[in-house]
Amino acid sequence: MARDFYEVLDVPRGADPADIQRAYRRLARQNHPDVNKQTGAEERFKDIAEAYDVLSDPELRRRYDAFGADFRRVPPDTDPANWRQARTYAGAGASAGRGGRWSPGPGPSGGFGAGDVGDDVDLEDLLGGIFGGRRPGGRGWAGWGPGPVPGSDHEAEVEVSVEEAYHGTERSLTISGPDGPRTLDVTIPAGVVDGQRIRLRGQGGQGSGSAGAGDLYLVVRISDHPRYRVEGRDLHVLLPVAPWEAALGGSVSVDTPGGPAMVKVPAGSSSHRRLRLQGRGLPNRRGEPGSLYAELQVRMPTALAADEARLFEELARVSGFDARSGR
Repeated sequence: MARDFYEVLDVPRGADPADIQRAYRRLARQNHPDVNKQTGAEERFKDIAEAYDVLSDPELRRRYDAFGADFRRVPPDTDPANWRQARTYAGAGASAGRGGRWSPGPGPSGGFGAGDVGDDVDLEDLLGGIFGGRRPGGRGWAGWGPGPVPGSDHEAEVEVSVEEAYHGTERSLTISGPDGPRTLDVTIPAGVVDGQRIRLRGQGGQGSGSAGAGDLYLVVRISDHPRYRVEGRDLHVLLPVAPWEAALGGSVSVDTPGGPAMVKVPAGSSSHRRLRLQGRGLPNRRGEPGSLYAELQVRMPTALAADEARLFEELARVSGFDARSGR
């Protein structure tokens, strides 16, 4: 028997989409075949992916909640109450020792008639009786079949560095599906930001019948960087300067993902002062690129040479500056 999709994702039936997505991400990471080499991990990963495919799609989830494991077999316009009635009759027929068969009767819902011992209660016969021998929508029951169900959209995360987000990059992704894993070569455009979704049409779940496949959405995650901190399209970086550079001012070089750039340090600068380099953040194909903010960090030599010590002593003698009061 197929496992309950809510049980597979370990979420309650009333879970909201965000809870379902969080549960899927957690379980998919734990059971991905590239990470988990334990026996059965790949099968669990497939079950998790299937459960997420259904519960993340509002229409499929509605049908699953209404019809359970049969949600793919039931015609799209079937009334859930009639369906539950048919299932009840099926159970009654089975409990009668398989000697009863559902057949259309004079009433709107038909009735049980005598049948040969050994007759099974057939799903199509049941629905045919409920709908007066005709499929909802007016076609004869003989032509009934599950309507085309569009493929569900899938979602996967892709991690890139700050430099890759700035310049663009390519990735080869392995996606698990009902026919086994498949590899996609994907171009990540320059200027993506953390949380941005990239749509790959027709690369999601396969539809049934003549329905098309769903889409695959790649969610970009920018990894932590030892130098840059990312806020949207803006980048933040620490810029070490010597005491005399901070005191006297001047132009200094700062590294950016696009290469070195010169920034002017105003005279009398202190640590934590931020200098903006406009347009040096992440690019934007539809508008203004982000900025890079260089935060000054005044650094002292770890050891002073004799001449350096003498000059600092002279500065201390002639200067009236009080660092505690700022005057």
